[in-house]
Amino acid sequence: MNNYPSRNGASNLKLLSVVGARPQFVKLAPMCRAIEANNAQSDCVKIQHCVVHTGQHYEPQLAEIFFSQMRIPEPNYNLAVGSGSPGSQLGRMLERLDPVLSAEQPDWVLVYGDTNSTLAGSLLAARLKFSLAHVEAGCRSGDLSMPEEQNRILTDHLSQLLLAPSQLALQNLEREGFKLTEDPLGRRIVFAGDLSYDALLGNLPLAEMGAPRLLQELGLQGGQYYLLTLHRASNTDQLDNLRSIVEAVGLLDLPVVFPVHPRTRNVLTSANILLGNNIRSVPPLGYLQMLAIEKYACKILTDSGGVQKEAFYLGVPCVTLRKETEWPETVELGANRTTGANPCEIREAAESQYPRNWLDARPYGCGDTATRILHELIDRVPQAVLC
Repeated sequence: MNNYPSRNGASNLKLLSVVGARPQFVKLAPMCRAIEANNAQSDCVKIQHCVVHTGQHYEPQLAEIFFSQMRIPEPNYNLAVGSGSPGSQLGRMLERLDPVLSAEQPDWVLVYGDTNSTLAGSLLAARLKFSLAHVEAGCRSGDLSMPEEQNRILTDHLSQLLLAPSQLALQNLEREGFKLTEDPLGRRIVFAGDLSYDALLGNLPLAEMGAPRLLQELGLQGGQYYLLTLHRASNTDQLDNLRSIVEAVGLLDLPVVFPVHPRTRNVLTSANILLGNNIRSVPPLGYLQMLAIEKYACKILTDSGGVQKEAFYLGVPCVTLRKETEWPETVELGANRTTGANPCEIREAAESQYPRNWLDARPYGCGDTATRILHELIDRVPQAVLC
């Protein structure tokens, strides 16, 4: 066991989570539930959990609604950084997060995924010498031009605890020189699974209860529509890609429901890109509504890593509107196809049949990831007692 010093005594543990975007709010929820369950037991290490919301996603549909629907406690801090160029946004995060970490003195800083919020939390934790745990360590798309890929790699190399969501993620780390056993730098690299799966299992029954009304409101029939999501800069900032995707989707044989991300909405409007008659644009949906609309789609077309996994868990074929994916297990198991913005490939993938051989596969764990992560964090504190 690696014993990292606790600033709060052997029987108490202080965690600080840095989040700022929809996928991170989703992953935060099971961690909050696991911490509550831990603290309810009398003989356990008591955990104090401080949540810092950077404000990277600041519209209610992308932030506050997730906190309320998923019963996440109100953040202790909202840094309200908003949008902006990569440098200005990251600079505001670092400036506003610095005094928070210094004041809170956490035993562990937790960062989730691959956003600028993750990078800011990682850089400051390393600079201020706080132990850093990276949820989703080892994920790689192979495209170093992606900001998300840069953020993942930098965060992994700054972390003391690397929590991999799959065996392939562990292999990625090993190829990059990480030692999975007896790491000379005292780092711990471990398979933990995917927190998003925990969240989906815990919320799907509630989402299904609201599905009939939601489909009726949108004029949709289960299994008789496609779902489209678009937000990555590689698609929204490159107008040729955006036009190609919209053109291809506009020719599909069924209605397409399209919850429009604010970034995408602004680009569509400014570039005067018109949607096909079969595309029904709607405002961003809350987490429960997204699960419902995903579950009953015939196929999902997306450039989102989180939506790819949700499609996989729900048994819905996925078309990834990128040339690569950080979740290659979904492709290998036949649940997902990567097309980029090629119109012919998009239509072929969307209208073809997918053998559903992946339904019993569990590459990302069994839904107990939050508990696994919490035990790893507690296990690194001297004299801690596991629950």
